[in-house]
Amino acid sequence: QVQLVESGGGSVQPGGSLRLSCAASTSIFSIFPMAWYRQAPEKQRELVAGITSDYDITYTDSVKGRFTFSRDDAKNTVYLQMNSLKPEDTAVYYCYYRSSWGQGIQVTVSS
Repeated sequence: QVQLVESGGGSVQPGGSLRLSCAASTSIFSIFPMAWYRQAPEKQRELVAGITSDYDITYTDSVKGRFTFSRDDAKNTVYLQMNSLKPEDTAVYYCYYRSSWGQGIQVTVSS
């Protein structure tokens, strides 16, 4: 099973930026989709952004224009660049790949 480790979370003020990283323990194959999810307190886990085998990237409406999903297959790592952060982006963010989940990383947006 693939091990996924997220990093880059933390606390920022509204309007700030963070870049999340997700490093995989094995090579990332583009034929398999990858995704970032998040779960806010007392809410269901939701898809934030995903990339398909055709490198099509989709975003949930609430982050379009603010978040950017990218991947570096040579480093077995994917990224989520988050700009113009809002308090409603506060959540634990998870990386997902081939039925494996990362441990999750906290992102807090607060003044």
